[in-house]
Amino acid sequence: MTMKRIILFDGECNFCNWNVQFIIKRDPKAIFKFASLQSEVGLQLIEQYHIPNHRDSLILIEKDQYYVKSTAALRICKKLHLFWRFLSIFMIIPKKVRDFGYDIIAKNRYKLFGKSDRCMIPSPEMRKRFLS
Repeated sequence: MTMKRIILFDGECNFCNWNVQFIIKRDPKAIFKFASLQSEVGLQLIEQYHIPNHRDSLILIEKDQYYVKSTAALRICKKLHLFWRFLSIFMIIPKKVRDFGYDIIAKNRYKLFGKSDRCMIPSPEMRKRFLS
């Protein structure tokens, strides 16, 4: 696959699904495409890009490179509509510090936000944004 910006997310995580919906609403140019980590496409991309086990992380594939954790989240924010792009200023904070906070939420995401036994079912319009 040679798409420019793909977001891989945990399709069983309620918080992750909420984040996908959040991004879609703030991405009016539809520059991001999505695939769950559990999907066939997601697994193929993980293999294709040699992504190590980051099942507790949002993964951004952008221009043939991948980004995980806070770096992925902030790079995504940089492309969103309105003031969300200004959050990318937090890239000046050292990655270890940023990822410490990210890891706390990621490790407790099921406990805090719940887990779904199936991926969300997107609307027909949203479905165009998902890779299958």
